[in-house]
Amino acid sequence: MFLDDYHSRTDSRLCITAEQASRFAKRVAGDFNPIHNPDARRFCVPGDLLFALVLARYGLSQHMTFRFLSMVGAEVPLTFDEDDDGRIRVRDGSGKCYLEVERSGDITRDEAVVEAFTRCYVAFSGKNFPHYLKPLMEDRGVMFNPKRPLVIYDSMGFSLERLDGIEPGLELADASLDVVGKRGDALLEFRIMADGEEVGTGSKKLVVSGLCDYDACTMDAVVEEFYRLKAAHDAEA
Repeated sequence: MFLDDYHSRTDSRLCITAEQASRFAKRVAGDFNPIHNPDARRFCVPGDLLFALVLARYGLSQHMTFRFLSMVGAEVPLTFDEDDDGRIRVRDGSGKCYLEVERSGDITRDEAVVEAFTRCYVAFSGKNFPHYLKPLMEDRGVMFNPKRPLVIYDSMGFSLERLDGIEPGLELADASLDVVGKRGDALLEFRIMADGEEVGTGSKKLVVSGLCDYDACTMDAVVEEFYRLKAAHDAEA
């Protein structure tokens, strides 16, 4: 399984180290958000890794909604449970819930289909910054604190018309940023394509905290650092 390098399992619990989480963010998602660096003060496991693990375990449903309730730290033992209400929940040993998933419609557990959809969505999702968020922030005249950039994964959902053997691609359909004080809610809407045909739609919500006035020079430096880190990683790969 392509996710084997990014988690370990002990009995009924699953554990993700900071190094595993960081490798997933960079290798699979192309995500260089510093919050996923192993030495980050506010380190958290990428939400997209939890998303991928849910699909690997429970399959891909036609309609799915993921709500991220809290950030997962390094080496937190996690359980993945389907509760009596039909929802899937990811919890720690104390019962704290980090992710809640609703699903309906047909399900496929075809590993090739599930992996293709997972890789496709995660690659799209990993482009939050600078691809999608920078133009949104620039347009609204705001930006995150460059010294402590905090972009939190709030939720995502999608609906597929069919599941049979699709090799999907995701396209950004629309994007918006709603600013209230120092907080911004970004909504990224996407189309799910296969062989040039639209086979589904979805959206992703992000919360950007600590907003301040947009500064082009500062933002250019942040973007430059992103591409420097990406180039350094690609050179080592």
